[in-house]
Amino acid sequence: MVSSVWAALELSLTCISALSLISPAWFQTATFSFGVLTYCSWPQSDRWNQSCGTFGSLDDIPDFAWKVSAAFLLGGWLLLAFNAIFFLSWALVPKGFCPGRGSGKMLSVQAAAATTTIVGLLVFPISLASPFAKEACGASSVYCRGQCQLGWGYVTAILSAVLASLLIVIRRPGMTQVRGPTVLFSSDTEKIILVPEMSK
Repeated sequence: MVSSVWAALELSLTCISALSLISPAWFQTATFSFGVLTYCSWPQSDRWNQSCGTFGSLDDIPDFAWKVSAAFLLGGWLLLAFNAIFFLSWALVPKGFCPGRGSGKMLSVQAAAATTTIVGLLVFPISLASPFAKEACGASSVYCRGQCQLGWGYVTAILSAVLASLLIVIRRPGMTQVRGPTVLFSSDTEKIILVPEMSK
């Protein structure tokens, strides 16, 4: 049951992260919006008549900082997806078949995914100084959005990074186990009684 809950959380987080990556709504104006991998434009009076495009490869992305950010964000998403697949396999496979279930190595993958995503999110606003962003946002510069507004895609990416970090913290206490002799206190004799650990 616990494995199923973690698998559902990991899959949900991976889907939210993917949605934010393909969203063109990271920064937007009245007639244009762009994200890490996509951009859209529309007439002033008709927002429903959008024409959108994608950056097909890293070579198509207009700025070096943007490319670095895209690489980090895609790497973080791949690590999240890898982690979600393992948690899903642990939820579906019988308990005795997979003895290393919930091992600390998966926490390391989750931590790497969260760290990589956070680095990508911190690098992306540097690309606001690119000619592409200046054309869309007016007087934008490094960490200054100009006339653009912050869109839901960037906020969603930030929230998914925060949730990825929180899942590490929440999962950590379940991983710790106390090993060694059990110490019992006897009130009758006021002595400490050591009970040896029994192997199962």
